[in-house]
Amino acid sequence: MSVKQMFDLSGQTALVAGGGSGLGRLMALALAEAGANVVVCSRRLEVCEQVVKEVEALGRQGLALAIDVTDSEAVRQSVDKAISHFGKIEILVNSSGTVWEGPATEMPVEKWQGMLNTNVTGTFLMCQAVGKHMIENEYGRIINISSVIGDRGTDPEAVDSVGYTTSKGAVMTLTKDLAVKWGRHGVNVNSIAPGVFQTGMNDPEVPGTLVQKAGPIIASQIPVRRLGNENDLAGAVVYFASAASDYCTGQVLAVDGGFGAK
Repeated sequence: MSVKQMFDLSGQTALVAGGGSGLGRLMALALAEAGANVVVCSRRLEVCEQVVKEVEALGRQGLALAIDVTDSEAVRQSVDKAISHFGKIEILVNSSGTVWEGPATEMPVEKWQGMLNTNVTGTFLMCQAVGKHMIENEYGRIINISSVIGDRGTDPEAVDSVGYTTSKGAVMTLTKDLAVKWGRHGVNVNSIAPGVFQTGMNDPEVPGTLVQKAGPIIASQIPVRRLGNENDLAGAVVYFASAASDYCTGQVLAVDGGFGAK
């Protein structure tokens, strides 16, 4: 198999949870550009439908589904619809996420629980529902989106959200444990840990986001001296989704401009 063939996703189907906006949208389009048909899921159906139009403009097939990843029955129904529509799912990207910032001493328990429910339980439920299908087919690629701050403490001046960092650390452990359990079934499970990107929850055009408040200061602390952009995750997600990563599972790849190396 040539290198180009290794990265070719033609004929495969990817399901991207949280694919209606932010990093999820960028990864959905990267997978489509590599040849995959894409199921785009998030709470808001209208944004998923817009991304599907972009997928179709690349010459692929798309399907938009509204989904609450914290609802196990809703997850099961959406996965069943996707399989019924495309026949199978070879690639799953879990990009659904939420954040609440504030001092740990002041964090409302419902905000803590909300982050764990979406970021951890939602990721698990998607892995569980799609993983069963992949195990039956003896093939699958699961990519969970964690964060470069999921394995460390953070200064409150930078990121003041203990619930978010805790949840992303849990996603890393979930990734490694499923990789060990499912590797024998042909299912690889890996994680991408992004640094600070100018999109989604860090949209520089939205008042109050981290990038809007302190983008230049943050960039000055990153070895490559810039924030992540729309191209920086494409190669990572296609690698983990493709045959190029056949012998790679249980790994966490930081895409952070070198921030985690400091």
